[in-house]
Amino acid sequence: MDGKIFVGGGGEDYGEKQGLTLKYANRHGLIAGATGTGKTVTLQILAEGFSDAGVPVILSDVKGDLSGLAASGSDAHKLHQPFLDRAAKIGFDNFVYQAFPVTFWDLFGDQGHPVRTTVAEMGPLLLARLLELSEAQEGILNIAFRLADEQGMPLLDLKDLQALLVWIGENRSDLSLRYGNISTSSIGAIQRRLLVLENQGGAGFFGEPALDLADLMRCDAEGRGMINILAADKLMASPGLYATFLLWLLSELFEELPEVGDPDKPKLVFFFDEAHLLFDDAPKALIDKVEQVARLIRSKGVGVYFITQNPADVPEDILGQLGNRIQHALRAFTAKDRKNLKLAAETYRENPRFSTEDAIREVGVGEAVTSMLQKKGVPGIVERTLIRPPSSQLGPISMAERKKLMVASDMAGKYDTATDRVSAYEMLAEKANKAAKEAARVEEAEEELPPLQREYNTARRYTGSRVGRSSARISTRRSSDTFGSAIQHAVIKELKGTTGRRIVRGILGGLFKGR
Repeated sequence: MDGKIFVGGGGEDYGEKQGLTLKYANRHGLIAGATGTGKTVTLQILAEGFSDAGVPVILSDVKGDLSGLAASGSDAHKLHQPFLDRAAKIGFDNFVYQAFPVTFWDLFGDQGHPVRTTVAEMGPLLLARLLELSEAQEGILNIAFRLADEQGMPLLDLKDLQALLVWIGENRSDLSLRYGNISTSSIGAIQRRLLVLENQGGAGFFGEPALDLADLMRCDAEGRGMINILAADKLMASPGLYATFLLWLLSELFEELPEVGDPDKPKLVFFFDEAHLLFDDAPKALIDKVEQVARLIRSKGVGVYFITQNPADVPEDILGQLGNRIQHALRAFTAKDRKNLKLAAETYRENPRFSTEDAIREVGVGEAVTSMLQKKGVPGIVERTLIRPPSSQLGPISMAERKKLMVASDMAGKYDTATDRVSAYEMLAEKANKAAKEAARVEEAEEELPPLQREYNTARRYTGSRVGRSSARISTRRSSDTFGSAIQHAVIKELKGTTGRRIVRGILGGLFKGR
């Protein structure tokens, strides 16, 4: 199918062949269906199709079985045997088994190359969502980011943020005059949340070298798009971290990529598995931001595909932007299930040959109800579709095979070793160290004075003249001057470098690194 990714169709009980038109693939999409109905296979064949078309792909491997994309399928493989006759049945004449170019990534660095970002690039909005902060706590987090931005103090890892929060707590009286009330209880709550995040393994996600988006948008020597697989089986134990990471990645793509209008094919396709985790308990402000990103990122040439069990998991405003839809079976066991099934059926363009609601209920494993965008972006008539077999291996490859591919990858060695350059933690530590040395010097100087002079300086002896301030008090006050003047000299070199550029935060609060 020229200019399309063949999805399936054919046979007596099915409609015409269904294909996803590459020109409209950046209009986003939805893959939905109950557990065990074939969503993973559908995700796999779409990733294969985009790769063959030269479009890089980003997807998360929630169950650990998408690594098979890196290996060729085989008739001898037990999982492929049910598909032996399907290619001929649906008219897939040029079907062949083949492997695809894959790069493995892992936030924990175990099953793929490490993925990192900085606290500054994450931004206060997404970090507050990750830490599940209250409105008051989020306000203090915004103060911390504001201070770091104004004073050129890089927030790279969690210890930078923790140190800055400690400083804010120690100087809350002065800062409250400018930024509003700062309570120690709120700061303590944020610190406890950061500790929990550390215990969940999230500390390794923050730091340098940070992920370069260009490394997710590569093609191999044959021009096939790279399939970037994020190992998410362990990550799912921390669903907040999983959802926030993918949302951060989406916002980074939105901020960094240039406008391209309506290209002949997407520049990148992003699959968001377990999409309900993004929207569960999310504040309306965040959902509004996600909707805005989803609506505008199309013009950057990025297609976003949500994978979830039920279309009702996705807010209506976002669901309305998902033009390409593959709906596997929904089971209606309760009144709520029946209501959701009816609502799902009503979102499709009707086919007079059958009831969409009945079709969604009745399709078997490996079958789906599909509707793809057609000419001028018009939704196609809903069709019952027999999904094509995948060319790559169903099920995971071995850990030894995965390690071999990681060693041979272009990314090998680039992100393996974390770096720790001078940032907020070191700057504040240096400031505290200088203050301590100054206090010790003053104390030593006081000890060297004659006893009568020491008593006079501390106002314990009256000489008939005005009592002067203690030199220790003067030095102490000066050493704890305002935030800006206290660190001005400490950060002057840093301000001349990358952090001296104008700070701009993007639509989701992340640091927008101007090109």
